[in-house]
Amino acid sequence: MSTNLETSRRRLLGAAVISAAALGPGRAAVAAAGSGGTRTPSGAFPPLRSARAGALEIAYAEIGPPGGDPVILLHGWPYDIHAFEDVAPRLAAEGYRVIVPYLRGFGATRFVSPDSLRNGQPTAVALDTIALMDALGVGSAILGGFDWGARSADIIAALWPERCKGLVAVSGYLIGSQASGAKPLPPEAELQWWYQFYFATERGRAGYEANRRPFNRLIWRLASPKWSFDDATFERSAAAFDNTDHVAVVIHNYRWRMGLADGERRYDADEARLAAAPTIRVPTITLEGDANGAPHPDPAAYAAKFTGPYAHRLVPGGVGHNLPQEAPEAFARAILDVARL
Repeated sequence: MSTNLETSRRRLLGAAVISAAALGPGRAAVAAAGSGGTRTPSGAFPPLRSARAGALEIAYAEIGPPGGDPVILLHGWPYDIHAFEDVAPRLAAEGYRVIVPYLRGFGATRFVSPDSLRNGQPTAVALDTIALMDALGVGSAILGGFDWGARSADIIAALWPERCKGLVAVSGYLIGSQASGAKPLPPEAELQWWYQFYFATERGRAGYEANRRPFNRLIWRLASPKWSFDDATFERSAAAFDNTDHVAVVIHNYRWRMGLADGERRYDADEARLAAAPTIRVPTITLEGDANGAPHPDPAAYAAKFTGPYAHRLVPGGVGHNLPQEAPEAFARAILDVARL
């Protein structure tokens, strides 16, 4: 971290002494303030806010000046907003308004109606972000994410580019369809998707329901084999999996992608557009860790999908799937740089 950035962070923090508890469903971290609570210690955010956004009451953390250019950071499965615990302060120190929401089925985000389908299809998840932007009066923002979050950011950049000033996507172009998901892969690639086949069965749904923490800890280890996270780091995020809708949303997501579950008809037109694999023309930086153990495409396979200003960066040092948490400086730098492409 540069001396200037550290100085900025200290100025934002002031002399406050802050203590924080892990965020979990229905509860926010306790954070005292100094300069409006802009910075909290590593592993914590200011108290959660919430906004009615479409079918959801979305819980989100926000730091940085309210009038700053907005950046929205989107986590994936099985992770949570703490993936950006060291990215968000770096961006806030540079004057950005940083918004980090819990996805549907995670943390304190809730469905408004008990009758809503606990839908995990990609378009529904992506449109949650646009609904949140509308609720917060954000016309457009830089979008950054990984895993489900990168897919949502890709979808918004492709279908609604006016809402996306710039894109930072780990593993690049992740737009797919039920038709593409139905195509068999080589055996080695199919092996990487073992959990998708597990989730396709009732045994898998019941197993995930009963074993959320050990299951997701295994995914963390497999997806980031060189990341030496400790128990406290995992447990801080694992609280997000206690959401009452978590299992239903996750299972629906993977079953929908295999064509084993129906979505909602209101998304059909958008899914049809995505099935055509649209290009993305907004300024984009794609990232990949050099030790990503999760299924991911080769950068050469998707480079042509980005038709605007574009750069790809390989992040070295044993960095796995959870790139923002494992290499926060590299992720934050990409957000700052994409605004200048």
